[in-house]
Amino acid sequence: MADPASGGGEGDAADGRTVIAGPDAVRDALRDHGYLADEGLATVVFLALTLHRPLLLEGEAGVGKTEVAKVLSRWTGGELLRLQCYEGIDAAQAVYEWDYARQLLHLRTAEARAAGGGGAVGPDVEDELFSERFLVRRPLLAAVTAPADAPAPVLLVDEVDRADDEFEAFLLEVLADYSITVPELGTFTAAVPPVVVITSNRTRDVHDALKRRCFYHWVEHPDFDLEVQIVALRAPSVAPALGRQVAAAVERVREMGLYKAPGVAETIDWAEAIAALGRTALDEEAVTRTLGVAVKYREDVERVLAGGVEELTRAAVQRAG
Repeated sequence: MADPASGGGEGDAADGRTVIAGPDAVRDALRDHGYLADEGLATVVFLALTLHRPLLLEGEAGVGKTEVAKVLSRWTGGELLRLQCYEGIDAAQAVYEWDYARQLLHLRTAEARAAGGGGAVGPDVEDELFSERFLVRRPLLAAVTAPADAPAPVLLVDEVDRADDEFEAFLLEVLADYSITVPELGTFTAAVPPVVVITSNRTRDVHDALKRRCFYHWVEHPDFDLEVQIVALRAPSVAPALGRQVAAAVERVREMGLYKAPGVAETIDWAEAIAALGRTALDEEAVTRTLGVAVKYREDVERVLAGGVEELTRAAVQRAG
């Protein structure tokens, strides 16, 4: 793994790979690239990168799991290969498929040339149809066939809990030795293991076999102080006092037992929305008018309103100091 922007804390091992000094170096690098990680997350990222193991991140939607992979890509310079999982996903979407349109065009061109010469299409043309020239690499195969002289790609398998059991079993097989077999071409094996980040919102339990293959971390919503820092980093145009107050309001809203608690992205959006109204501090009117930016379900909005916007605002201002 290479970090072109690193100012220290790393060195080269005998095999040419980059050695990271420790979790603190990871934490600093993530911060330099726009992500504030707590000690636990920085440690598990360090271990995954150092020991070349997949990283399984679980947690509620909006806590920043997907962003970890994006930031790792920016840090290492490796290409981000995102595989968005969904029910019914199969090899054509995840691994590879053939470019049928180009294959057909190639075959018709060969047939026309053969007809013009008074001959027939030879078997070599049929062999060409299933050459790498017509192979469309989807994220899994692209990660396995990445060039060895480039930074290792970052493979993001997003929301694996939405896929079915069969796909999860196939993914486990790929991660076992980072190899994929294309029947027409043979087996491709990664020259350099990709950095693998798997996320789950835990709509269902991920199988134990996949968890055993990965290093695991449950990503919590950030605490108040960390969320204030995140808002300051990601929304620098927001007045510091307003940023603190919005973070405090979100902290309180998350304690209301909502169907879908606001994530970090909603905190940032809410702070920017209130600032866009010309506010530099939280007030009851601004909270009421912009509540839908942070709370996305009607029942949740009703619960927040029933709890009292005035009380929410007062408590947030008081908490923010």
